[in-house]
Amino acid sequence: MKPLAVYPKLNIRLKSASGVRLTTEDDQSILDFYSGHGVISIGHSHPHFIQRLTEQLHSLAYYSNLVPLKEQDELCLALGEISDCQDYNIFFSNSGAEAIENALKAASMLTGESQVVAMRGSFHGRTSLAAQITDASKLCAPINSGLEVKWLTLDNIEEAKALITRQTAAVIIEGIQGVGGIQEGHTEFWQTLRALCDETGALLIADEIQSGMGRTGKFFAFQHHGIKPDIICTAKGLGNGFPVAATWLRADYELPMGSLGSTFGGGPLACRAALSVCEILAADKLIERSADLGQYLTTELKKIKGLKNIRGRGLMLAFDLNAPSDGFRAELLKQGVITGSASTKETVRLLPPLSVTKADCDEFLTKLKRTVEIAL
Repeated sequence: MKPLAVYPKLNIRLKSASGVRLTTEDDQSILDFYSGHGVISIGHSHPHFIQRLTEQLHSLAYYSNLVPLKEQDELCLALGEISDCQDYNIFFSNSGAEAIENALKAASMLTGESQVVAMRGSFHGRTSLAAQITDASKLCAPINSGLEVKWLTLDNIEEAKALITRQTAAVIIEGIQGVGGIQEGHTEFWQTLRALCDETGALLIADEIQSGMGRTGKFFAFQHHGIKPDIICTAKGLGNGFPVAATWLRADYELPMGSLGSTFGGGPLACRAALSVCEILAADKLIERSADLGQYLTTELKKIKGLKNIRGRGLMLAFDLNAPSDGFRAELLKQGVITGSASTKETVRLLPPLSVTKADCDEFLTKLKRTVEIAL
């Protein structure tokens, strides 16, 4: 028996990780500028993260939502404080796709509608509803292709006015598109979506699964645009590798008792992992670091010939090449740096842990320049 082959993988095997570095089974050191799809927020094997999880294992490793869990209460308070979004209530689950599924279900229950407006170039997950609002038809099977989805182009305000109606349950948008190639709607577009949802009764869902938790230099990417969504989805960096996700609903929303549920969602270990992430983000000022180092990297990347369309915010960045990036990324891996791809084949994505230092960034830039000389 072996793992089902449904995902392309790099030809390396890892044995350990610490900070922003991976170590392979043959003792190669790799600078992690991808964080496993943007999951590692505070760094690999952070001592405080390990300590908090170890303590929790020795006290209460698991119980279900059958009983109130203080770890959930503590995490909700911490998330509200660090995000400055206290006027939400949170439902916990295990993965980003689950957070999306629950967000869409909640939106439909609250509005009584079933139509969704999603963005072209989007990625929200591979489960049933999430796959249907992801702009990649290959992810859908016949059994999960019945949702009425209207596709909206980022920054097309006139199209938004035509598509968002009183029959719309939800408008869903990523803080910054990740798999779509680090694409972000302009502030006017975000504010138009907010106004149209207010006018029609549709709910605005912000998918902050990859862009949240401080990655863009603010806790949420939508905070760059001066709006507040009705529902927010978080995962990935929330757990720093531990499976935990959250669907944030405006505090004035109420759902029927029993309408959402999760056997493992919001368990003591998951909440303790996420709480330790919040503690480290605050103590080490990692959100501010993300903003500062993102600006530094952007400035330096623009100086390198052969790279174009440098874009993104904080430590969620990308650049394009004049050809598909596979060979370039393979050479960069030989130089000791792992990076990400995107649905736009010429794109290289950069998602280092927020604990990355300026020295790490300089090492990355040196190896990137060497790769440019070899591969371009």
